[in-house]
Amino acid sequence: MPEDHQINILHVARLARLDLSEEEASHYAAQLGNILTYIDTLTRYDLEGVEPTAHAIPVYDVLRADEPRPGFTQEQALANAPKRVADQIQIPAVIE
Repeated sequence: MPEDHQINILHVARLARLDLSEEEASHYAAQLGNILTYIDTLTRYDLEGVEPTAHAIPVYDVLRADEPRPGFTQEQALANAPKRVADQIQIPAVIE
């Protein structure tokens, strides 16, 4: 790992309240080193004038137009309710 990428994995693990063995810390340090080295290779490219994007290709919403249409009647909406009270669905209490 390049000298400017030295990260104390055990310190970061302690901050995240993770209990890592020395073997795990060594494994994660190597992985992190590889990631940081790859990021260094990306900085070599001239990206002047390139717009930042979230996707490699344009993404468009494919939505149908909103058109009003008939809905359920109250009786239809309540037809499968397991328990009804005053034309409403009654559900078990979830908050004490």
